[in-house]
Amino acid sequence: MNTVRPPEWGYSVAALVGAVVLWAGFVSLFDVPAYLLPHPLEVGRRLLGNPGLYADAALATTVKVIVGGATGTLAGFLLGVAVGEVPPLWRAVSPYLIAARVLPVVAIAPLLLIYFGTGFATGVGFVALMVLFPMAVSTAAGFRQTPQAALDLAASVDAPRHRVLLAIRLPYAAPDVIGGLRQSATLAVVGAVLAEWFVADSGLGYLILVAAENVRPDVLLAALSVVFLVGFSLYGAVGLLGARFRRAGG
Repeated sequence: MNTVRPPEWGYSVAALVGAVVLWAGFVSLFDVPAYLLPHPLEVGRRLLGNPGLYADAALATTVKVIVGGATGTLAGFLLGVAVGEVPPLWRAVSPYLIAARVLPVVAIAPLLLIYFGTGFATGVGFVALMVLFPMAVSTAAGFRQTPQAALDLAASVDAPRHRVLLAIRLPYAAPDVIGGLRQSATLAVVGAVLAEWFVADSGLGYLILVAAENVRPDVLLAALSVVFLVGFSLYGAVGLLGARFRRAGG
């Protein structure tokens, strides 16, 4: 007898619903004051009461995520390909790439402010830096996964370098590249929100900052809910892209 398995995203939705139910139960059971932790229904009413505010903030943040994320991802991919393709370059650069990956990018924010001031470009640059190094490390590691036997076979037929790159190295590197894209998707959202704390006067990060300063946890949690929605949507889109790539390659 065949059992019907729920889709993969169903587990995530079920976990989210369970977390909201626990949140509501905790607030109701212990009579938590709204200024400490509002009820989920209150957060929902806040969202529905002024949807334009959150939609405009989400649009401002999403633009930074897309522009900065795409820039940093592309730069990281190209850097990763170069490092993965040239063994001496890998030995020379990989320790610094890994060190830069664990460096808290928020520590660089004051330098960006000094050099570029406030504004959209600084926010985009912050997001790009956030995703560049994880993408570069993942891509470089992926391009080093190609079996030597496959490279030897290509060399025996004098395959051009670009054909080896596209037809052999890239398919073997695809899982790591897709993993890097997934990391970049989530880090881009985090980077955009952090950037808006420092250099913006709009966006979800700015809205969260203002809500915290004015002790409005309902507004803060409503904005965080929209951040979660943006991040979840972007991560899901990357997952679908990866699934399409695997089906095309399989």
